[in-house]
Amino acid sequence: MEQKTVKIENSELTAKLFGSYDVNARMLERAFDVSVRNRAENEYDAVVIGGEDADSVDMVADAIRYLKDMAQYNDELTEQQVAYVIDMIKGGKREELASFGSDCICITTRGKPIKAKTVGQKKYVEAITKNTVIFGIGPAGTGKTFLAVAMAVKALREKQVSRIILTRPAIEAGEKLGFLPGDLQSKIDPYLRPLYDALFEMLGAENYKRQLEKGVIEIAPLAYMRGRTLDDSFIILDEAQNATPEQMKMFLTRLGNGSKAVVTGDLTQTDLPSGQKSGLATAVKILAGVDDIAVHTFTDLDVVRHKLVQRIIRAYEKYENTEREKKAASGARYKADRRGSNGGDK
Repeated sequence: MEQKTVKIENSELTAKLFGSYDVNARMLERAFDVSVRNRAENEYDAVVIGGEDADSVDMVADAIRYLKDMAQYNDELTEQQVAYVIDMIKGGKREELASFGSDCICITTRGKPIKAKTVGQKKYVEAITKNTVIFGIGPAGTGKTFLAVAMAVKALREKQVSRIILTRPAIEAGEKLGFLPGDLQSKIDPYLRPLYDALFEMLGAENYKRQLEKGVIEIAPLAYMRGRTLDDSFIILDEAQNATPEQMKMFLTRLGNGSKAVVTGDLTQTDLPSGQKSGLATAVKILAGVDDIAVHTFTDLDVVRHKLVQRIIRAYEKYENTEREKKAASGARYKADRRGSNGGDK
């Protein structure tokens, strides 16, 4: 029997690690075929891992250490976070796990530190730090917009920029939007609500309104960017998959001195009319390899919403791959039939 012990500084941290009714410990036990027990020492708690396989015991000891670091800046450890650590360790990515979660981006008005929760999120934050234009592409729930807003608030607080500009395409900016009640601001508010929510979290409602009135924060539809030069600004284009190639080029050429732009989107959720190309997809192809421009792609492992979101994304990916294979096979059969009806290739 192999055994390892991991020191835990206090009983509160131990409770977070084990989870409600020890659900987190049970997940580790099932995943690695080990036992995970708590033992009280003189001045601290300890987690004791035992099992027949030494490698499995080592992996769970590492998992406990990573989860302990995560628990120190979270109110609780969710089953999703535990599952993420398990997947990373089983995938041979222990070194990557050891490198994330230590740096705080900013503090919310409730005193909660905002940090990267996955390795993918950490690489995204690093890309924003190092580059002038950053494309964050990936499925829903990966924190693309939230982390971009957090980085914008950090830049504003550290006086790296003098204002934050947030924009999204309002793809129903024609007749449907016009029939909504209220003034222009009321009409565009539904499109920009996710950006409001992120800013409220970082700044608080009163501070947000004050900064909005002073012009330090600006939120507007993408069409309002035309003809402007945006200096000393942190600019975020959200839901960029709904921008046309012309709109994307217009947006990217607004960048002024001392500014940074983050473009986020999910290429699987384009709401553009059928046959219309996405400006996000086009821009990524055109700008690949250009200096000072980074493209970061999230995966379903980076989803930090409810664990069911990750399963939904995987199910859709499986379905779409199957449909593509069916379409390819159907096309191949059609070509074969055509060749047969024409007497074969000559």
